[in-house]
Amino acid sequence: MSFIKIKPTAKQQEFLDCKFNEILYGGAAGGGKSVALLLAADQYTHVPGYSALMLRRNFSDLFLPGALIDLSHQFYAQTPAAWSEAKHQWRFPSGATITFGYLDNEQDKYRYQGAAFQTICFDELTQFTESQYLYLFSRNRNATNIDVPLRMLSASNPGGLGHDWVKHRFIEYSGKDRVFIPSKSSDNPYLDHQEYKIRLKKLDPVTRKQLLEGDWNVLPSGNFIDVKKFLYCEQMPFIPLARTVRYWDLAATNKLNSDYTVGLKMAAWRGSYWVLDIVRFKGTPPEVEQRIHDCAVCDGVHTEIYMEQEPGSSGVFNISHFARDILPGFVFRGMVSTGSKYTRAQPFASAVDNFLISLVRSPWNKDFISECNVFPQPNLHDDMVDAASGAYSVLSTTSQGPVAVYNFRVNRIREEFRDYMGDWY
Repeated sequence: MSFIKIKPTAKQQEFLDCKFNEILYGGAAGGGKSVALLLAADQYTHVPGYSALMLRRNFSDLFLPGALIDLSHQFYAQTPAAWSEAKHQWRFPSGATITFGYLDNEQDKYRYQGAAFQTICFDELTQFTESQYLYLFSRNRNATNIDVPLRMLSASNPGGLGHDWVKHRFIEYSGKDRVFIPSKSSDNPYLDHQEYKIRLKKLDPVTRKQLLEGDWNVLPSGNFIDVKKFLYCEQMPFIPLARTVRYWDLAATNKLNSDYTVGLKMAAWRGSYWVLDIVRFKGTPPEVEQRIHDCAVCDGVHTEIYMEQEPGSSGVFNISHFARDILPGFVFRGMVSTGSKYTRAQPFASAVDNFLISLVRSPWNKDFISECNVFPQPNLHDDMVDAASGAYSVLSTTSQGPVAVYNFRVNRIREEFRDYMGDWY
């Protein structure tokens, strides 16, 4: 039994009939995403005790014309459902409820601690962080006397803060526990598709492809790092005395955080630079420390290790901890960063522009190029660019490291030669 008396579109009906517990609907604009979510939330309002939660990122977004609360009043105004302005909630004769909420900042997810919702809907999912989304799974639960399916339902266009994690979770993923149902404005008979298409064509090419075609692969270019000027090679030339560093950019180490920990390995010789390897992952503090230690062992003692040092005493303590406990026996230093990320990336961007940076062909190239291409767009990942900027800064400006490592390598070569020659040396 539904209180919303409109006929769903074919795509909306596919969404409503889908038996998956985790569904993303939409992609392009104009496909009736908000209506689809309200229809889904309304499906079990005849069941006593049923609760649904409708989420937008900001409180103000809930009240926009045509947004969730506005639409709900259009649908329920002439029904027995009762609206509570204080709770932002519709209550139905069965006792079921649909509540409207928001997650403006990371801590807002704890507003729902202790609550239970059988249907949770995220409108414009790419505006949320991954940690907010995953935390709400803990609120998606049933009482013993409520016989309805548990559902995490979302709708979104490409782009925005959460583009990467939403694309990875739904578009690139292939499995049996979640699904993406694409829809476009042409799937919505209630919309003048041709007129809508004309209006979207006035947008910039990237936004137009995202909204009109639901293209998850196109991202805006930052026009800062000219990715066409990267050079490529199968491997770096053999240069025994080339200087090599691994620069670590540490993110918040909670796995649910949207940032990554990145370790970028770069080598330099006489004004030429090679990006040799990038590791990029999320992990707990012990996992991060183990991964950094393992990379150091794999890279060998010839590779210097640098890490961005946060300001204040906590940054000093963290660097000291890594030097003592994680990386003893390796050349390791903390680097205090100054200026904005944009400012710190300028020397690296200039080197790219002058065809000084080569990339060793590897699977990580695609993600690195994509990130460089959009830098410095707000709310998009820039962890690899930060690490590249740091590694380039170390190689191009520091003087103490090259001398120490040069002497270390000369001595090592002498020792290897002595071992090889034996008594003849």
